[in-house]
Amino acid sequence: MPFNSFYFLAFFFIVTVLYFALPHKYRWQFLLAGSCYFYMAFNPIYILLLGFLIIITYASGLLMETAEERKRRTVFWAGLFSNLGVLFFFKYYNFLIENITSLLGLYAVKNPVPFINIIMPIGLSFQTFQAISYLIEVYYGQQIAEKHFGFFSLYVMFFPKLVTGPIERPQNLLHQFREKYDFDYDRVTSGLRLMAWGLFKKIVIADRLAIPVDNVYNNPQAFNSLSLIIATVFFTIQLYCDFSGYSDIAIGTARILGFRLTLNFKQPYFSKSIAEFWRRWHISLSSWLLDYIFKPLQMNLRYAKSLGNVLAIFITFLISGVWHGANWTFIIWGGIHGFYLGFAMLTADFRKKTRERLHLDHLPILSISSTFFLVTFAWIFFKAKDLHTGVYVAQHIFTGIPDLLAGIFSHRFVFDYLNTSEHGLFLSVGLIFLLATVEYFQSKIALTEQFIRLPWYLRWTAYYGVVLSILFLGVFENHQFIYWKF
Repeated sequence: MPFNSFYFLAFFFIVTVLYFALPHKYRWQFLLAGSCYFYMAFNPIYILLLGFLIIITYASGLLMETAEERKRRTVFWAGLFSNLGVLFFFKYYNFLIENITSLLGLYAVKNPVPFINIIMPIGLSFQTFQAISYLIEVYYGQQIAEKHFGFFSLYVMFFPKLVTGPIERPQNLLHQFREKYDFDYDRVTSGLRLMAWGLFKKIVIADRLAIPVDNVYNNPQAFNSLSLIIATVFFTIQLYCDFSGYSDIAIGTARILGFRLTLNFKQPYFSKSIAEFWRRWHISLSSWLLDYIFKPLQMNLRYAKSLGNVLAIFITFLISGVWHGANWTFIIWGGIHGFYLGFAMLTADFRKKTRERLHLDHLPILSISSTFFLVTFAWIFFKAKDLHTGVYVAQHIFTGIPDLLAGIFSHRFVFDYLNTSEHGLFLSVGLIFLLATVEYFQSKIALTEQFIRLPWYLRWTAYYGVVLSILFLGVFENHQFIYWKF
């Protein structure tokens, strides 16, 4: 049941009305039933798999809380490997068999292990990471094991964040299912505004940019250098609008019902460094990787000092790449970011002295631009369907720049329109500038607070403007959210 569908809007309207009409003691049951229905709308059979993971994780939490240390450790690892085993089978089994087959083929050996025609359940990576978070927090005594099976099931299955997060820690979400939330006009309108903005980013901006991006990346050999650059920059914005749009809808949906989900994005493309970018991009995943992967690795490698930190960050981002997808392109993408951050660690003192001598801190646009360039280059491999496509784009994206510049200066038409109309291309650029303007003011002032202080007729004009923009400028071709496949 996609968020960007009228089906979901109808579903959510019914859920909201009935939720507030029900007595508090029955609301969790209703939300759990609604979440099951929401998930089963994608593929009903996989509700059984999700139920299996819930039971394993719930039971592991209870056993860890009462068992002695050795048994607690055994239960923890059993629960951990149960979750990871399911994720590995659905997401990585065929990828592993494919690479083993290729490796054995070099020696003319046939791989006896067959491929399996399986479809990964939507959102499995997010559900697995959330379950692992719960196991770790309970094991280390940071969270009391949840004894109410219904509340724990709802913690995993709560429909706003079920498919693509945010990845919620148990300390943030579990207790909220016991709290009573009355209908609050200001909270509901705040949630609706956030949902509308998320839909605008997804349907109007992301899905429109997807058209030229897909045209180019499906056949990059047919396009010139400038087209590759435009498509890559467009994908940088498309991915952000797609994923942050989903997060806005999820957070807004939960807010209307009274629940508080974790902020997942904070104007990431205004970051002045790669480290800052990862504090602003997919925040729930970044913090997960920091707490559960990087810090333990850093502790184990602490005797290697700075090189240990570099190795820890590189391994962390390789794991991030693997988590995103069973494809070498994602592993390379993670490795690129690991290299960025490792290089930044090793050269921190030199770069600091250089900035001070050249007074570069007074020109933040240089840091923002360079960070944006590095992030955009890495997205090439995130978007590419295979390693060959990613390498081709990376090798050819700048090769035609001299000829293109010469064409511009001689007033010649130097790039095609990426298989889209001239009107569509310039509309896309205008929407990007609109997004950048809004994001800039959000980074400088409390834009929402300023907005709600406006006269009612200006606010309603803005509301109608967003709705009409979605209806008349939106692309309604059922583009799935990009992160669903993760």
